[in-house]
Amino acid sequence: MSKKLSKVIISSILILIIATLPFFASCGESAPEKDKIVIGAARPVSGPLAQIGDFAMGPIMEMWKEEVNARGGLNVAGKLMPVELKIYDDTSDLGTSTRLIEKLILEDKVDFLFPNCSTAFLYASAPLANKYKYVYLGAEGGCTTLTAMLPELPYVFTVLNYSDYAQIPALADVLVDRGVKTAAIIYINDLHGVEYYHTSLSEFMKAGIQIVMAEAVPPFSEDVELVLKAARDSGADVLCAYVYPPTTMAVVGQSMAIGYNPKAMVLGPGVNFEFFKGIFGEQVLEGLIGFGAYNSKSSPELGDFIDRFIDRFELGSMDWWGGAFYYAALECFGEAIEKAGSLDNAKVREIMATEHFETILGDTWFDMTADGEGGGQLAKECHPGQVGQWQNGTYEVIGPSDKATTNKVIYPKPGWPAP
Repeated sequence: MSKKLSKVIISSILILIIATLPFFASCGESAPEKDKIVIGAARPVSGPLAQIGDFAMGPIMEMWKEEVNARGGLNVAGKLMPVELKIYDDTSDLGTSTRLIEKLILEDKVDFLFPNCSTAFLYASAPLANKYKYVYLGAEGGCTTLTAMLPELPYVFTVLNYSDYAQIPALADVLVDRGVKTAAIIYINDLHGVEYYHTSLSEFMKAGIQIVMAEAVPPFSEDVELVLKAARDSGADVLCAYVYPPTTMAVVGQSMAIGYNPKAMVLGPGVNFEFFKGIFGEQVLEGLIGFGAYNSKSSPELGDFIDRFIDRFELGSMDWWGGAFYYAALECFGEAIEKAGSLDNAKVREIMATEHFETILGDTWFDMTADGEGGGQLAKECHPGQVGQWQNGTYEVIGPSDKATTNKVIYPKPGWPAP
């Protein structure tokens, strides 16, 4: 080998060694340690769904974060890590919401996700979160259609009770016990309304309640006078309005305007929010029925939760349907992170799927599908109530009977107060 060729080979080797030095140096360095847990969500900060988000999961997320951070954060493998929420406004638009969820995952690389708002949004987003293997809690939404998909969605945990899980069955029992024979139904023409209507068809028929009138209205409709007149003219004992808050308010206001006062009115979501009492007053709400439910009489733990919530947000922000469910789910989530000792979604998912947690609902767990390989639902045994009714300014649990916070159900409801 010539001296010239030897020099070329040696020079090439030296260049290769110098070029790879940064790689070998980096192998000896650990990745920068995280000092906080970032949780992202696409939420309706604006648009028609903001009326739900602002009084349902929204304040619960903030309260949970503040209480966790007040004690230094979550204990992850011996290190206290505070929680930061990264919230984008999806403007109550479904396409925007799913795009923002992908942005949070792929661009922002958040550690965890919190849910978006409403049944249709949850249905669309749960498979997306599952695709990227992010634990996804349900919040303001729940549907039989998503339940059927849970065996294929191991990272999805639904939280709220809904039509056949087990609200309409409990409602049918309450109505039959009062002697209800006929029902009129108004429902919004989206996933929420359609499922509540179809569940009522089957459950009311089994209970011997005849549906004598049913009509769909657009989501967020505020002009329902014609369908209310049709319900009035049907002579039904009970009106069930499976609609969102803007329409719920219209149903109450326009029923009063046309003098329509059936023996019972079931409204929701909407009537379950404390702000309805602030808008209409106790006399108007007296006897109105909605879904949920819980109050301070349900348990000492729920009483304490309610006191803490009121101290932070005032009573007007309380959601008597979902508030307790959402907070309990976040307690499960936080405990799962601490038990896993990791921010790895797969490890957190395994803890949530297999363990029980102590929350404001008491012993709390998820019923898993596909022998534990699928997603889960908050167990029915953990639900504090299914049906609520306003009585003397308190949203009482009236169904099922073993969870009731009162021994009476107002039927027929009183007439509307004089204008």
